[in-house]
Amino acid sequence: MIDPRGLSLPSHAQPLILEHLDIRLENRVLVTLDTRVRPGEIVTVMGPSGVGKSTLLAYAAGFLAPAFTATGSVRLGQRELTGLPAEARRLGLLFQDPLLFPHLNVGANLAFGMPAGGKRRERRTHVAAALEDIGLTGFADRDPATLSGGQRARVALMRVLLSRPQAMLLDEPFSKLDTARRHEMRDLVFGRIRHTGLPALMVTHDRADAEAAGGPVIELSDAPTGARHAHDHGEPTPGRETSRACR
Repeated sequence: MIDPRGLSLPSHAQPLILEHLDIRLENRVLVTLDTRVRPGEIVTVMGPSGVGKSTLLAYAAGFLAPAFTATGSVRLGQRELTGLPAEARRLGLLFQDPLLFPHLNVGANLAFGMPAGGKRRERRTHVAAALEDIGLTGFADRDPATLSGGQRARVALMRVLLSRPQAMLLDEPFSKLDTARRHEMRDLVFGRIRHTGLPALMVTHDRADAEAAGGPVIELSDAPTGARHAHDHGEPTPGRETSRACR
């Protein structure tokens, strides 16, 4: 089901399942993980820099660097993603930087994220409605360089959603925003994820991100063996992490 903005609405959303993941660098275990992210749920992965958080997302997304080796299954419901190229996985990625195309105006950036096909007038209508939805009515012809950091972040989010992903991967998405914009973008991003019923996996250093997400928390940390392990222990408890790295 599609709403007037061209966004996928909850219908047959599937959980994102990471099963028996084992990621290594030069035969040294970085991350082992089993978790299941339900539709509309945001699971947060926390830990210090270098512990393997972004590497975990890279494996899930399908662009793990050749220096790493990994085993384990990434699925959306019963659909196996592990052997698919990144573009075939239907996963939406949101990074620290908006990564808007500087040679395209705001409207063209949004249209780039939309599936191919459809009449040009309909695509323009979807773009205009999407901009209105994020408080940027009339910004279609603007150069991305003229936008504030918060405005660029909103455009980046909407571009991902217009691509109709089946799950979201968030890599420190609020870390470069100031405090006020960070709070605003958390509300926007998490609200859209819940509205569209997408499972989402987020990595962050900021515990406030995890608290705002309201879902289970997985913490990665160095084990005595040098491996990083994590296990998801279920339902979240407000104000407290819900899963711990094994030490």
